[in-house]
Amino acid sequence: MALLVIGSTGTLGRQIVRKALNKGFQVKCLVRNFRKSAFLKEWGAELIYGDLSLPETIPIALIGITAIIDCSTTRSEDSYNIELIDLHSKYILIEAAIKAKVKRFIFFSIIESYLYLDVRLISLKVMLENRIKESGLGFTIFCIPGFFQGLIPQYALPILDQKSIWITSEFSSISYISTQDIAHIVIKSLSILQFNKKFLPVCGNKSWKSQDIINLCQRISGRRAKKSQIPVILLNLLQVFIQTFQWTNNIAERLAFTQVLSKGYNANADMKEILYILKINKDEIEPLELYLQEYFERIMKKIRELNYQVLKNNTSSNINDLDF
Repeated sequence: MALLVIGSTGTLGRQIVRKALNKGFQVKCLVRNFRKSAFLKEWGAELIYGDLSLPETIPIALIGITAIIDCSTTRSEDSYNIELIDLHSKYILIEAAIKAKVKRFIFFSIIESYLYLDVRLISLKVMLENRIKESGLGFTIFCIPGFFQGLIPQYALPILDQKSIWITSEFSSISYISTQDIAHIVIKSLSILQFNKKFLPVCGNKSWKSQDIINLCQRISGRRAKKSQIPVILLNLLQVFIQTFQWTNNIAERLAFTQVLSKGYNANADMKEILYILKINKDEIEPLELYLQEYFERIMKKIRELNYQVLKNNTSSNINDLDF
């Protein structure tokens, strides 16, 4: 089976590529920059030039492809052209997949996306979901609550840098999951007929609220978090204000998503049946506690090594300065 992975250099995409190669799949990666994507070639993937902003580059990349795995995300830095480029290009990708007779189209969305259509980034996801369903293609749409990796800049790094963690008075409960586990599930699903033309939730084993994650990071790192709470009403005012400036639309989208959390985004689902079909034990899904423990241990080790090197250099410098 030949796979075309789009968004292959991203957090999830690279894990998909690695897992697929390890399982013996032929993997092609649609890339814009060969230099930045060189590590994928070193792993054994074939690099094909393509750019979703240049739709004419898409069809040729689908020659000989059995399945498309679309890990690409909407470009928040280009909010003004977001619909023109990303949505329009994804439609062209779907049409090209139909003509190329691709057997399976893998797409990633969020759990209960239809409840948050007022957030444009989510509404675009829903529009693409609908187009894929209507296309006649074989497909699997994985609905994901959030990645472990996304918690690092949101919680772990501010604690290490002694900077504020901005939170709302949110009640959201989210079952975050590692991208490695998502990749494992996605690649195994390609051979499962029951998953064709299905929406499948993919979650971790435990739900977490913001304060729970902060407490966990504090316990593991041994450092205190600086929390700054922002009222939801202020978020509303900020969003309305910055929407009047075209160049700040991407900030408005991020604030809108923060409002989703403040409303009580409960991203949880029962995965027993899915894991049973895939023959994956629940205990094989990595817990957030272990992921953060390993992350902080690596970071603290590097800090100790850097401190030792600085101390060593200073000591050597002081010895050299001595006048015998």
